[in-house]
Amino acid sequence: MTGRFVTLEGIEGVGKTTQVARLSAALTARGIDHVVTREPGGTPLAEKIRELVLSPREEALPPVAELLLMFAARAVHLANHIEPALAAGRWVICDRFTDATYAYQGAGRGMNQGDIRYLESCVQGARRPDLTLLLDVSVAVGMGRSRKRDVGKDRDRFELERAEFFERVREGYLQRARSDFERMAIIDAGQGVDEVTASMLKVLESKSWIS
Repeated sequence: MTGRFVTLEGIEGVGKTTQVARLSAALTARGIDHVVTREPGGTPLAEKIRELVLSPREEALPPVAELLLMFAARAVHLANHIEPALAAGRWVICDRFTDATYAYQGAGRGMNQGDIRYLESCVQGARRPDLTLLLDVSVAVGMGRSRKRDVGKDRDRFELERAEFFERVREGYLQRARSDFERMAIIDAGQGVDEVTASMLKVLESKSWIS
C-alpha cells in the first residue's frame, strides 16, 4: 500500500512549522505511520544544497541557478527519502514542495513557467502531492509575524526580500490553488492556531483519509 503525500505551502509567517507539527501529532494520535520533512532539504545532502540556496553571501545567486539548485535538492530528497517512505506505505508530510518553486522562483523571481514544468517532469516524473494545504494570510500579517519570530536571528535570502516580492509569491500560490482546486485547499491562516489545525483536519476528513 502506498502512503499519502501531503504538502503544506505558504509565504513567510503563515505558521507552516507550527501546523506541520500539529498535523503530525494528529496523525500519530490516529496511528498513521508517517514522516515529516521539508524543502529544500530533507536529507543530509539536500540540506547542504539548502544552505547554498538560503545563505546570504556577497556573490549573487542568479535566479536560474537558484531554480536549478531547488530541483537538484528535490531530486535527492525524492530518491532518498520521499519515494522510499511512500513505497513503504508511510505518509509523507512535507513543508513546501514544487508549488513553492512555481510561487517563489516563478511568480516571485519571474522565471519561465514552462522551464519549471520541464524540470518538474524531469525530476519528478508523474509524482505530485496527493494533497496540498495552502496556508494563506496577507503579506502584511505574514511579514509582521516573521519579523517577531526572527528577532535576534539571522534572516535567510528569502526572508530579506521586500513586500512586493511576497505579494507576487502569494498571488502565484493563489493562482495555482484556483487552477488545481481538487489537489490544493486554501486554509485561512489568519485564524487562531487551533482553528487552522481544525480546518486542515476537516480537509483530510472530507477525503475520508482520517476520521
